[in-house]
Amino acid sequence: MNIRGKVKGITLIGFVIVLCVLGFFGYLAMRLIPMYVEYFGVVKAMEQVRSEPGSAQKSVEEIRRDIIAKFDTQYVDDTSVPPAAIQLVRQSGGSTLRIAYEKRVPFLYNLDIVGKFDKSVNLSGAGGD
Repeated sequence: MNIRGKVKGITLIGFVIVLCVLGFFGYLAMRLIPMYVEYFGVVKAMEQVRSEPGSAQKSVEEIRRDIIAKFDTQYVDDTSVPPAAIQLVRQSGGSTLRIAYEKRVPFLYNLDIVGKFDKSVNLSGAGGD
């Protein structure tokens, strides 16, 4: 009688190692996903401003006020995107809205995850202008 046959499977130590690796990547995803959800909220707020009539003629202060008001409905934290990061570039008769900011999320002890986001939207010819 052969008791020792071919045994297939994973050992307890192998299972713990796989669990640690999966846990690490799960924790990484839990830190990264909210950062990108917030970025997509910023992009959606920019598109909403772009679709408004007369947005290309508004001043920088009016654009900033409109964007910050839309951040509340898009779940964007006010401290993530400072007002100085919202820029309006006017050149050769066209207006471009640009938001460039950096988001820093604590990861492990003294390690942070840094995301740099930069998005530009052309306001000229949009929203019935």
